[in-house]
Amino acid sequence: MKARNVLARMRGRNNEGIVALTIVVLALVVGVLNPGFLSWATVFNILRNSYVPVLFALGVLLVLVMGGIDVSFDAVGIFAGYASSVLVAGGHLPGHLWLMFVVSTLIGAGLGAFNALVVSFGNLSVLIVTLATRGIFAGIMLAFVGSAFISNLPESLQSFNMDYLVRTHTATGQLAGLQMLVVPVGIVCLLVALGLRFTVIGRGIYAIGGSEDAARRAGFPVGMIKTIVFCIAGALAGTAGMVHVSLIGFANPQDLVGDELIVIAAVVLGGASIFGGRGSVTGTVLGVLLIELIQYSLIILGVQSSWDDAAIGILLFIGIVLQVGYFPGTSGLVKLFFKGFTMRRVRS
Repeated sequence: MKARNVLARMRGRNNEGIVALTIVVLALVVGVLNPGFLSWATVFNILRNSYVPVLFALGVLLVLVMGGIDVSFDAVGIFAGYASSVLVAGGHLPGHLWLMFVVSTLIGAGLGAFNALVVSFGNLSVLIVTLATRGIFAGIMLAFVGSAFISNLPESLQSFNMDYLVRTHTATGQLAGLQMLVVPVGIVCLLVALGLRFTVIGRGIYAIGGSEDAARRAGFPVGMIKTIVFCIAGALAGTAGMVHVSLIGFANPQDLVGDELIVIAAVVLGGASIFGGRGSVTGTVLGVLLIELIQYSLIILGVQSSWDDAAIGILLFIGIVLQVGYFPGTSGLVKLFFKGFTMRRVRS
């Protein structure tokens, strides 16, 4: 019994321990196949690739815990980041770094509020609504905001991604380092985690995901909480859009849209239930790191990029099947084995 309790604690409430163990095992396997893989440069490169997906994933986590699936976040992110860049390039907005991030975040929050308005109108499905608004946002951006590639961005934005806390070099001599971006992204993760765990709104999000009617009877302001969640998710997407622009040094309206599968797969792998009511920031971050590790490993091992989508799809399928806890056609022994790793539908 004691051993079972220890294993349960190591596994985590949302199976975070299993995801962490998977990351370690996968890194060791790839390290055996390619000894140069196990280095600080690899860690820093994976972290760099994770900043934007983590911010997107936090917004997806909030909506998913609430019982919905948002697929418009990528369009919101590039809309906000590109629109802010257009304003600066056109001289309509001072090129201050902090101001560009504030404007992009506010644009994202506004688009998130639009999602909330449409969802609440007639109590529509979040998935259907955000699938529609995803196309609307992308179309409006290309038709009215602009479709041109923007490279004349402020020097402060272009040099933002060159500020390092720690510097190192890869085996080929290329510079790699832990960027300053890890600090604000980490702070955002901490704030979301604290908000979910210790605030009334956070408890309301889990309650709505468990049962909206029960949450309403318990006194939670369901409509207000839903609006706040969509606004926060939009704000996070807007911030992610500007982070993306700062990392690559230019604004391309064709970027980001189409990456929703990767982010949703990471959140589900991190333990968030597709049925709502369960999920954690720790699991979400670990899910993103696992996805980025897999993609980076495929590149290192020389696997064709066409396998990326297949790998992500398989992982998403595994995450969903583990939540359902049923493997058709398997023997009772196999079912019993996987039952021990099945995510129990409880509130975090």
